Amino acid sequence: MFSNDRTELRRVFHDCWKLKQQGQALDALQQMIVSIIEQHPEYHSLLENIDNLERDYYPGQGVANPFLHMSMHIALVEQISTNRPAGIRECHQKLTKSFGSPHEAEHRMMDCLSEAIWQAQRNNTMPDEAAYLICLQNLLEND
Repeated sequence: MFSNDRTELRRVFHDCWKLKQQGQALDALQQMIVSIIEQHPEYHSLLENIDNLERDYYPGQGVANPFLHMSMHIALVEQISTNRPAGIRECHQKLTKSFGSPHEAEHRMMDCLSEAIWQAQRNNTMPDEAAYLICLQNLLEND
């Protein structure tokens, strides 16, 4: 899934969903992607039309970018599975308990992830893992 080509990255979601619809065997990464897609029924019809891969999503339109949203889920699943940054797995477990599901916990965690990415881009640095974890821990305190 490493590419700088937006359409190529989006095609991965489309192709995984198509394989699932056809009952084809999926590798581990494809299974994770399909699991995330299944949790978002509002994106199913979007992924069934390949023309949607070129669509632009602007924050001012009030519509979230579904590909960015699902990609953030992938990033969080990877972070939690590797416990990097150290402590994120425990935060996720506590947030899951607090919000009732892993999926909802990830939705809450996305604000912290997007802030960490934005700060890193703005400052032209690596993401600040300590600040990211503090943000996640604040979610627990503010619940």
